[in-house]
Amino acid sequence: MTLWSWVLLGSVVAWAIKFCGYLVPVRWMESPRMTRVAGTLTIGLLASLTTMNAVSAGQGVVLDARLGALAVAALALLLRLPFLVVVLAGAAAAALLRLL
Repeated sequence: MTLWSWVLLGSVVAWAIKFCGYLVPVRWMESPRMTRVAGTLTIGLLASLTTMNAVSAGQGVVLDARLGALAVAALALLLRLPFLVVVLAGAAAAALLRLL
């Protein structure tokens, strides 16, 4: 198969999966359990994406300034600092660690 065949196949599969969501009964989606599961999945996916971006470079694992910046930002979040302060603290930590 050519690259475009794979792209078209992937598009059709993605559309089909999304269409199947419309076939799920509404009462299933409105249950408290489903709301909890959806919220938990969202948090887990975001956490895994953040971690992968912090410790990966290409195909390998890299421990550099990004991991330190993530740790400082996590600490700032635990201290319930405003979001702008969290971002600035993470950026400052990355800059200082790269300077070292």
